[in-house]
Amino acid sequence: MTLLDPTKLSGWLSPHSIEWYHQLSELQRIYTYPWNNTLSKPNGESIFDEEVRKMVKNRKVLDVGCGHGEFTFHCSSIAKEIIGFDVTENFLEIAKAHKKANLSFVVGNIKQGLPFEKGEFDSAYIRKGPTSAYSYLTEIVRKGGTILGLHPGDESGKELPQLFPDLFQESSGTPILDKINGQLGISSFTSTELEHVTSTEYLHSPLDVLKLRCFGQTAQVFERLKKEDLVEITRIFDKNRTEQGLAITFSRYIVRLTN
Repeated sequence: MTLLDPTKLSGWLSPHSIEWYHQLSELQRIYTYPWNNTLSKPNGESIFDEEVRKMVKNRKVLDVGCGHGEFTFHCSSIAKEIIGFDVTENFLEIAKAHKKANLSFVVGNIKQGLPFEKGEFDSAYIRKGPTSAYSYLTEIVRKGGTILGLHPGDESGKELPQLFPDLFQESSGTPILDKINGQLGISSFTSTELEHVTSTEYLHSPLDVLKLRCFGQTAQVFERLKKEDLVEITRIFDKNRTEQGLAITFSRYIVRLTN
């Protein structure tokens, strides 16, 4: 049985485009993954989050691509002051419900730069936000300040195109890593370090495969794929599952910088 290629369906938006982020914010109001999973530990996200918590203590911090501000709010209990920056107004409406004296949020598009003063911040982090921010952070983070970045790895879910051909598309090369290196190459940081962390993600059910694929897409796209593909997805899932679920690669890049 051939699975549908969702990118050919009417209404499909390219993931992580500006239009996709706006649609996601309208559909969910918060940036959270709708599928059920279990992550082996340590993983890229757990390592990054712990490093950020240590970095922001008693500092003035910028969170670039803060989404609905949940992690920003968490860090506000440690930081001296923290500002969240994001392009999506719907996410920031939710974020601004968090009221603390040392916490604020600014809406803006990184393509127009970051609207802050030179050397204004002691540190900054990008938690799955835009890689294009790095070249601006050299200006607004003070000399000697630290910057952390977390980005999806090119190997994430690399098994899915083999398991579910057409539903997921093969990717070639390392486009995410190339983009990160391109941004770091045009920036003038004192020191740079990039670590690739791989672990395992277990998807709990066949529906979670569909939810992962349709993240940020409309209910119409999801329901069409569910109607046409769920039986075959279930057959493939059950054939390949482990006791914990369907095992796929969970891959993240961690960027560590000193300005």
